[in-house]
Amino acid sequence: MQRREFSISAAAVAASSAGAWSMAAQAQGGPREGTDYLVLDKRASVEAGAGKIEVVEFFWYSCTHCNRFEPALEEWIKKAPKDVVVRRVPISFRPDFEPQQRLYYVLETMNKVEELHKKVFYAIHVEKQLLNTPEVVAAWAEKQGIDKAKFVEIYNSFSVATKARKATQLQDAYKVDGVPALGIAGRFYTSGSLAQTMERALQITDFLVAQVRKG
Repeated sequence: MQRREFSISAAAVAASSAGAWSMAAQAQGGPREGTDYLVLDKRASVEAGAGKIEVVEFFWYSCTHCNRFEPALEEWIKKAPKDVVVRRVPISFRPDFEPQQRLYYVLETMNKVEELHKKVFYAIHVEKQLLNTPEVVAAWAEKQGIDKAKFVEIYNSFSVATKARKATQLQDAYKVDGVPALGIAGRFYTSGSLAQTMERALQITDFLVAQVRKG
């Protein structure tokens, strides 16, 4: 989802499209700056340690495109080189995005992302739950077996508030205008609207990671 609506569906991740793009990229000499990806004017902050290349996935739980992209991203993460570190960053284009942004960071704090991340998408996109207020989010978490009082305590904590604020700052540093989107090494940015599909965006990310690795 963009601040303005996607004009090209990020769900178009067919292998035939990927193959066609691969051939076109070879003919054109690879992905093109300004067309397939952007170079940041000012480098964004990274959390990855020395010798690691950080890839950031910007997402919003209520975004249909993010939900559809999740399986492809998971497969990409499984095959990613050991020097690549993937960081998920929930965006907040508007104040009403914040409950889901904080939800992610509560799950992260409680080491529940692996267990419940996909379940949040399922609750919203299959079960049609809104999960758009602190109260509703807390009630959902309780149904997943999380102590509600503990969840609310962490949700309202300084730590989670700080993480949410930094996530929004990072989203602004990358100039994210829609999700899903990918930031690479604090230097490059690509998305479904730039790459035309998220499958292409992942291939462009591979290209940019290789460029970073070369120095």
